[in-house]
Amino acid sequence: MSFQIKLAVFLTLAACASRAEDWPQFLGPTRNGVYPGTNLATTWPKGGPSTLWKKEIGQGFSGPVGASGKLIIFHRIESKETVECLDAATGKRIWVFDYPTSYRDDFGFDEGPRATPAIANGRVYAYGAEGKLHCVDFSSGKKLWGMDAQKEFGAKKGFFGIVCSPLVEGKLVLLDVGGTKAGIVAFDRETGSVVWQTAAADASYSSPTAASIGGKRYAFFFTREGLTALEVGNGKVTWEFPWRPSIDASVNAATPLVIGDLIFISTSYGRGAALLQFGDSKPTPVWSGDDMLSNHYATSVHHRGFLYGYHGRQEYGCELRCVELASGKVMWNVERFGAGTVMVAGEDLLLLTEKGELIKAPASSKEFKPVSRGQITGFEARAYPALSDGLFFARSRKQLVCVDLRAR
Repeated sequence: MSFQIKLAVFLTLAACASRAEDWPQFLGPTRNGVYPGTNLATTWPKGGPSTLWKKEIGQGFSGPVGASGKLIIFHRIESKETVECLDAATGKRIWVFDYPTSYRDDFGFDEGPRATPAIANGRVYAYGAEGKLHCVDFSSGKKLWGMDAQKEFGAKKGFFGIVCSPLVEGKLVLLDVGGTKAGIVAFDRETGSVVWQTAAADASYSSPTAASIGGKRYAFFFTREGLTALEVGNGKVTWEFPWRPSIDASVNAATPLVIGDLIFISTSYGRGAALLQFGDSKPTPVWSGDDMLSNHYATSVHHRGFLYGYHGRQEYGCELRCVELASGKVMWNVERFGAGTVMVAGEDLLLLTEKGELIKAPASSKEFKPVSRGQITGFEARAYPALSDGLFFARSRKQLVCVDLRAR
């Protein structure tokens, strides 16, 4: 091999190795709230990290996602659900795809989409509050195919509209449609045709995740009734684990976390959390209870044997907690912290409160000790943020912001 070829190979490998990470779906690249990039600053300026740009946006609780220097935001502008592609560094619009919507929220909270889109294989998959799933080209915004879950499967509106962030697994797009004709459905990612579906069952407000256990690929859905584990390839249900609050006015909203062969599920409304060990025919409960880490809507994160997340109902003022994974023991607790979201970046927690404050703290089981913080958005920041290529994207009720967390 010539010196020039060796040099070219070396430079290519070096570029790949140093390439920053994307955030192409709900909860990030591995669907667990973990940012694997190493390009973040160790310290922030005194007033918090710098804001690169801000943009007024429409309604919705759908989180932003980013890949290849572009950002996708899914929101409602007047009477249209809108998928908008922006230049991640500047916020400048690249393309837009929209379609009519007549969704009305029964409680008057918000009338935009709730589910976070997914970017995969040059396509964007967005699922609206009325159950319309669209696949559009990532480079142009051209519609490739669409599906109406209410018409096709009898998907139910539920308390707050239809909410399931699409999960792209191999050649499939997985959704919990929660319909009268089907519960969970797998679509061909290229054509939108149905590959398999499960029996009719109610959805909740959780989005699915997937993991490989014992050489097989499984998907985990936290439905209205509890946790369903099934084989990704054929939709065969491996087992179901009932886990539903006793009151009807309740939801399961947090995404399951899979750590090895352990699955952590959590809800509020008096039901609480459970840690399960995967089994071929049924799971084995390791621990459970309502006094450990009861997630109302935000998914907890796992780091080095400990869980970090929000305990209790959002409207009552959540507590922030660290819990030992193996035992469920509460290691520390911050009372009246308030609701928000949490992700792991390196050895740190990044917390975005509902009041729009971004907080950085070491992921330590000994204490919660913030080292940096900054007000980056307005209030009502309930959507899950994204951390793509070192840029932190967050949306409040009316605004989308881009904050620079990159090392200099």
